Amino acid sequence: MAELLGTFEQAVLLTILRLEDEAYGRAILSGVHEVLRRDVSAGSVYTTLDRLETRGLVNSKLAEGTPARGGRARRYYTVAIDGMRALNDARKTLAAMWANVQLPIEVQP
Repeated sequence: MAELLGTFEQAVLLTILRLEDEAYGRAILSGVHEVLRRDVSAGSVYTTLDRLETRGLVNSKLAEGTPARGGRARRYYTVAIDGMRALNDARKTLAAMWANVQLPIEVQP
């Protein structure tokens, strides 16, 4: 089993999968913010992307700059095979943890 992913790492990886060919920094930031329903700093997303790439869980490529962006390049991300494995392991682990828990869980006021 691969090293277990944190919630934020899972949110970033799943957002990349959802965005498909449009998975670049700001789009990922917006997607993670939307999924987690909380403020997310750009720094935390970019740091996580760097860490995931160092671990071999994501790949990135730099696209050519466009006139609309003032010639600046944009970095696009894809989930690597090891990232897919890590996501599958995380999902299986969570499912095992929730096994035999009666839902809904009653919350006392």
